[in-house]
Amino acid sequence: MMDKDAPIYVAGHRGLIGSAFVRRLAHAGYRNVIVRSRAELDLADRGAVLAFFERVRPRVVVLAAGRVGGILENMRRPAEFILDNLRIEINVLEAARLARAERVFFFASSCMYPRDCPQPMAEAHLLGGRPEETSLPYAISKLAGLQACLALNRQYRDTLYIPVIPNSAYGPNDNFDPDSAHVLAALIRRFHDAKTAGEREVVLWGSGTPRREFVHADDVADACLFLMDAALAPEQLPLNIGTGADHSIRELAQIVAQAVGYAGGVRWDASRPEGAPRKLLDCSRLRGLGWSGPKVSLAEGVRSTYHWFLGRSAGRAR
Repeated sequence: MMDKDAPIYVAGHRGLIGSAFVRRLAHAGYRNVIVRSRAELDLADRGAVLAFFERVRPRVVVLAAGRVGGILENMRRPAEFILDNLRIEINVLEAARLARAERVFFFASSCMYPRDCPQPMAEAHLLGGRPEETSLPYAISKLAGLQACLALNRQYRDTLYIPVIPNSAYGPNDNFDPDSAHVLAALIRRFHDAKTAGEREVVLWGSGTPRREFVHADDVADACLFLMDAALAPEQLPLNIGTGADHSIRELAQIVAQAVGYAGGVRWDASRPEGAPRKLLDCSRLRGLGWSGPKVSLAEGVRSTYHWFLGRSAGRAR
């Protein structure tokens, strides 16, 4: 069992996954959680990262920092998506080894799987085909980080690198910018704005038929806290984190519209890109280790996320 006073560094503590990790660590009684803002520590600066790790010597590292975004943002900034993430990954993963951290969590992405992958997608399917084109640079950066973790585990034994692959995560501190957000957060913002403006119709990208699996960030963090103390062998990695159920984007739009209270219509623009046809993860490997599974249902999670969004918006308006 990890000592409650053990130094735990969470990179990206203001983001979706990182903030969930900080919440769950506090709830579990961990008292020495270390965070730094980007102004305090630029993870793309190799020298600064090495010096920080040498000084702090964290026993656990949570690498939840990086450049993320939806389809439009991936298409607009492909170079930044691959280069920024590679710089951060290389710096933090190597610094953790040199500082002799015990466990390092690396958050990969379900977009790494082949576009036409068998469903549900098992960890063995990775590298079995080309990922979806619209997110290819980001997917390659995450594949590189995951393979770096596996390679470090093979060559060095002092630090255990635990690459995890959550499916579409959502929750408090998500990005709700309609131009750069992932689909669930973007829909919350789009329906909220339409309701506020009294719009009779919302236009959404694609056909609405692609299917996605959504997992609340708190459930992702809970799975990782379970793994922090679990008996793990490098051969059991990486690990998918999902719910075992998926929904079409059309179904998701209905759930979000109901949570927001938007009563207007929806028109689908099939001329717009919509990504891979389906992304459902096979989580039998993680469940086989003893994880009890997610606790937050999609309807409940969407409602609570929208309430958080409203609270943040009200705070900014004051």
